[in-house]
Amino acid sequence: MTAKGGAPPSPGGLSGLANGRFFTVGLVTSWYSSNIGVLLLNKYLLSNYGFKYPIFLTMCHMSACALLSYAAIAWLRVVPMQLVRSRVQLAKIAALSLVFCGSVVSGNVSLRYLPVSFNQAVGATTPFFTAVFAYIMTVKRESWVTYLTLVPVVTGVIIASGGEPSFHLFGFIMCIGATAARALKTVLQGILLSSEGEKLNSMNLLLYMAPIAVILLLPATIFMEDNVVGITIELAKKDFTIVWLLLFNSCLAYFVNLTNFLVTKHTSALTLQVWHGISLFIVCSSHITGVQFCSSNWFTFHFSC
Repeated sequence: MTAKGGAPPSPGGLSGLANGRFFTVGLVTSWYSSNIGVLLLNKYLLSNYGFKYPIFLTMCHMSACALLSYAAIAWLRVVPMQLVRSRVQLAKIAALSLVFCGSVVSGNVSLRYLPVSFNQAVGATTPFFTAVFAYIMTVKRESWVTYLTLVPVVTGVIIASGGEPSFHLFGFIMCIGATAARALKTVLQGILLSSEGEKLNSMNLLLYMAPIAVILLLPATIFMEDNVVGITIELAKKDFTIVWLLLFNSCLAYFVNLTNFLVTKHTSALTLQVWHGISLFIVCSSHITGVQFCSSNWFTFHFSC
């Protein structure tokens, strides 16, 4: 095959294309791995370990994102620091932070009531919400094939919900809320990462977003999770492992958020969430946590694939 005008494609162009594809695959793999790790560790802390403070846990995640982003930009100079150009841009970042907080807190709360496998099955509907929000906010339509692929995923989740032996209504509502908020966040971050007038690279967006999220989460932590800091200190005195678990979990959450932004930038919001809904997550979670599927869950897995 020749390039436009009859000239064959240059070796440099082919090499650049291959490198770009390998980079994208590496990003997605890193995002998958870290996302699974954070999800399972959150479940362990909130359910198995007995640390039942999802808002405080989310605030730890955001604090780590703020500190590590600042260290990477200001000290290590991984990328140049970008300044917020307008109040409108700052308002968009604040809105993204608010939606993100709602998404993560709702997701962490749902893990207290639902198994990881079912949580991820419900999360597979994220592409549906992403498509809706993307059309509303950007009037951008995907190809009909993309929309067609959403039908078996959503149908499969409906079937799984009816046959889940550990179904909990409040946990399910929290999970649906987290799924919709995650979709809205993905669309918003896609706009902020691609808008020519307000473009921010991934690290700078996380740098500005994380402190706002901490400010939003702090009063919620104080009023809804009374004396959580004192309780955590007492737990650390009895078993210092909790400190290492929180530190590792928070650092891993930073890596998840960073790779999430990078994947969105190099693909699209809907593509990201279609990948997020791949049922491999469910199978991995089942094997690692020992959660058993009922027959309708297994049917959902094959149906969604």
